[in-house]
Amino acid sequence: MTSTDGTPRRDRGRLAEALAERHLAGLGYVTLARNHATRRGEVDLVCREGEVICFVEVRSRASAAQGSPLETVGPGKARRVVAAATDWAARHGALDKALRFDVIAVLLDGDEPRFDLVRGAFDADGQACP
Repeated sequence: MTSTDGTPRRDRGRLAEALAERHLAGLGYVTLARNHATRRGEVDLVCREGEVICFVEVRSRASAAQGSPLETVGPGKARRVVAAATDWAARHGALDKALRFDVIAVLLDGDEPRFDLVRGAFDADGQACP
């Protein structure tokens, strides 16, 4: 499928994930895994920020005309991220660690990408946090 700017969405998604990972590294995040997928869901980035394991959903758009990429993470998507995150944590002995679900929006409509990071965007039930 091709996006409205003519760029295949998958290519734009991969670019956004790489840009987000680099941006997060600049904020002190350490990447532990990329694209952990299960039958029930996928988490784009698994990172550590200090002692907290962060499961990061990367969302991107080529233009702000359709709104923020953050708006594309609803309860269903959040639950799929939680399912994949739980699987990763179980496989890596991290269920007893502090876990957090973050979302980073990457807007690719200018010369430089713009980022909007929401730490603790949703809880382990997939519900948005205030």
